[in-house]
Amino acid sequence: MNGLLKRAVESNEILEMIYQNNKGEFSQRRIQVIKVNEESFSAYCFTRKQQRTFKLTSVLSIGPVRKVRRGA
Repeated sequence: MNGLLKRAVESNEILEMIYQNNKGEFSQRRIQVIKVNEESFSAYCFTRKQQRTFKLTSVLSIGPVRKVRRGA
C-alpha cells in the first residue's frame, strides 16, 4: 500500500478508498494523497472537501478510481 500511496503523491493520481473511522463507521472516499508517513498519510478528501489525515491501519481498500463504462 505504501508504494501505491507514494506513486500517487508523485503523479497526483486520485484514489478511491474504503475507510473505517475510530467509531467503526465505514466510508468510501475519493482522495488525492499529499504526504505519506510511517503510520498515516495526509490527503485531500473530495467527500469532506478538506485535507485530512488517515491511519494506514484503518484503510480497508484503496486503488485507482475505476472508470465506469455505460452503454453497449
